[in-house]
Amino acid sequence: MDFHQSVEKLKTNIEKAVIGKADVIDLVLVSLLCKGHALIEDVPGVGKTTLVKALAKSIRCSFSRIQFTTDLLPSDITGVSIYNQKEQRFEFKKGPIFSNIILADEINRASPKTQSSLLEVMEERQVTVDGVTYRVNEPFMVLATQNPIEYEGTFPLPEAQLDRFTVRINIGYPQPVHEKMMLQNYKSVNIVDELEAVLSGEDIVQMQKTVSQVHVDDSLYNYIVNIANRTRNDNNIYLGASPRASLVLLKASQAFAFIKGREYVLPDDIKAMAVPVLAHRVIVKPEYRLQNKTAEDAIREVVDTLNVPLVKNYA
Repeated sequence: MDFHQSVEKLKTNIEKAVIGKADVIDLVLVSLLCKGHALIEDVPGVGKTTLVKALAKSIRCSFSRIQFTTDLLPSDITGVSIYNQKEQRFEFKKGPIFSNIILADEINRASPKTQSSLLEVMEERQVTVDGVTYRVNEPFMVLATQNPIEYEGTFPLPEAQLDRFTVRINIGYPQPVHEKMMLQNYKSVNIVDELEAVLSGEDIVQMQKTVSQVHVDDSLYNYIVNIANRTRNDNNIYLGASPRASLVLLKASQAFAFIKGREYVLPDDIKAMAVPVLAHRVIVKPEYRLQNKTAEDAIREVVDTLNVPLVKNYA
């Protein structure tokens, strides 16, 4: 199986529904191929849900959409034990989290207690209910959406929850030419409904194993460590990147190199992944925000101040 050709086939299929957002699709595929999760944060109507549904339709695997609301309970996500009177024992009824692709729509509208029900499964790929642990099937990926503008009736995600997401993605408004194409394509049919699967879940699992073998030169390990360490000592950053953030940056860089058709990581791969992987994991100081600057700006400044290593060994 030609994995690189398979990635292109998957990207092309998703681009039928999400037009002009190749860089956004790349980030979603990076999360998928490094066995991570994605937080899609943007204003309503730019295609957050469409993007997730297009990904799910492109892969032959199970899909669940969970609409997060203030009255949603943890058991509505994980499942519940029900007493079977005929057999006189409790049976566990699995919740929607036991699917391959999960859309956690408007995740910040649920209570912190309900949000926290995702912590275990996103990190350890298992769910514990009534003292019994159940594994989820592979591939497994949570794609959560939230609106960064509307705060009434929402519960901001805590740092521990944000840290579970491999990348945070902003879709942004389309270019006029792409918006016109969208109007023409969607005028009579919903393109997402017309999509057909181009890969299987087993194909994704095999690709994930291949991504983990993408070569990383020793100098690039030092480069990642230097980036993380600089965030911990930067005058504009209150809380720097954790060791887990360094590990995620490494894995995301491997996946990014893979979808670009390479079997080795370049410094540019790490630079490309630094902002989407690290920005939501750091907290900048209030005085830095008063300059109308964001965590994304802080990460870019950190990366720009470091010397890029010269990689000599690609084998």
